[in-house]
Amino acid sequence: MARNCLVVNLDRCIGCYACEVACKMENDIALGERWNKVVQVEPFGEFPDVSTYWLPTMCQQCEDSPCTRVCPTGASYRDEATGMVLVNKEKCIGCKYCMMACPYGVRSWNKEQRVVEKCTLCNHLTSAGEKPACVKNCCGKARFYGDLDDPDSDVSKELAAASPDAIHHLPDAGNGPLSAYILSPKFGEWRADDLTQTTNLYVTTEGSVD
Repeated sequence: MARNCLVVNLDRCIGCYACEVACKMENDIALGERWNKVVQVEPFGEFPDVSTYWLPTMCQQCEDSPCTRVCPTGASYRDEATGMVLVNKEKCIGCKYCMMACPYGVRSWNKEQRVVEKCTLCNHLTSAGEKPACVKNCCGKARFYGDLDDPDSDVSKELAAASPDAIHHLPDAGNGPLSAYILSPKFGEWRADDLTQTTNLYVTTEGSVD
């Protein structure tokens, strides 16, 4: 089974929110909801050694996805062909168990349809050989999509080119997040491991585009 995911090179991310806008436009996401939340990791350090960076948070395509385990109807499932964690809206009963189970708070509630939604890696595009909208529209060329098990994929090449100490993941609660982030020590200190307690990282949307 493929291990498709996103890799974001934070060394290149300029915090323009183009990925948020592209995602909302491509997937017709309701006002106030986001499948891709860009969070500014607030300036830290002591003057003059102060740094900040932007951290896009989206479905991490977990290897042991808690959302699919708690879903009572199978609406949240892993596609056998692509390995992607997806939502079948026709089966969703709106219990929101998957939203509570997600360690990263990256699922959205569609009030009009009364179903749960999330990043689909733009499977309607990727299944046709295209890139996700966020990847295609990234101004800094910081986003990559592909199969981690394919050494010739964009994600594998980007990770292979990065220094091991620059590769990071969001905190792993036993779910095995696949999506990865590249942040070189010279550009900033990886802070996502403790920001969940200090800044409510995964639900903060202040400064993002509606």
